[in-house]
Amino acid sequence: MCRGLNRATLGQPIKGGEVLLPRTLAHPASIDDLWAGITGRQFCQWQRRGKYLLATLETPEHAPAGWLGVHLRMTGQLLWGMEREPVSRHCRVRWFLTGDRELRFVDQRTFGRIWWIPPDLTPEAIMTGMAALGPEPFSSAFSVDYLYQATRHRLRPIKNALLDQALVAGIGNIYADESLFLSGIHPTVPSRRLGRSRLTKLHHAIQTVLTESIEAGGTTFSDFRDVHGINGNYGGIARVYDREGQPCYTCQTPIQRLKMAGRSAHFCPRCQR
Repeated sequence: MCRGLNRATLGQPIKGGEVLLPRTLAHPASIDDLWAGITGRQFCQWQRRGKYLLATLETPEHAPAGWLGVHLRMTGQLLWGMEREPVSRHCRVRWFLTGDRELRFVDQRTFGRIWWIPPDLTPEAIMTGMAALGPEPFSSAFSVDYLYQATRHRLRPIKNALLDQALVAGIGNIYADESLFLSGIHPTVPSRRLGRSRLTKLHHAIQTVLTESIEAGGTTFSDFRDVHGINGNYGGIARVYDREGQPCYTCQTPIQRLKMAGRSAHFCPRCQR
């Protein structure tokens, strides 16, 4: 999503827009303040932090103009298209850009949120959830030694630990299952029982799975789309996720599913210990 936004939107002045569902706007409190702050500004660069998307805004003279933040939550989509295209009933915010182009925030379940942060503040001061995030999975801070130190005293199952955004930012349910399968670790194993050797395999598996998914354009089982409305293809190559009862690709044992902290965990009972 972030890469697609950088290809499509950079340097595009914002002519205005429309907030169709006011509660989608987390900051500022006033819709008028939002448009006063960003109209005439342009997208300079999109970044990602965990599951947050953050666009740096600037004036046409390249002076800082704050930030636009987005959290897609469960069903949010940022779609790039033309103003004349029909507007979905689930569209919550529209940004009008030059050339009759438009960026739309579509969110069926309405959990997603939008922030505008003026240049005299910081994104972390307004998007408070960002401050609690752990290291990025591709960063140098997310090392094997970090993973060992962060889990060595934890009793909770390793699957639940991976979903904790304070441990590592951006790993969701699908990629936690896939990483545990690739590293041969059962999702219910207490985190502190995993030694450095097994955590080294898990660290490598996390980065491998996420790299594969990014190259496949993400995962679509229901709602996810890229900025052009295209499904992600990782679901077609998933090893265990959403494959309950189907044979394991490695040993042919049927994939099992169980509930852990309200989420589904898919695993191979033979390959994962």
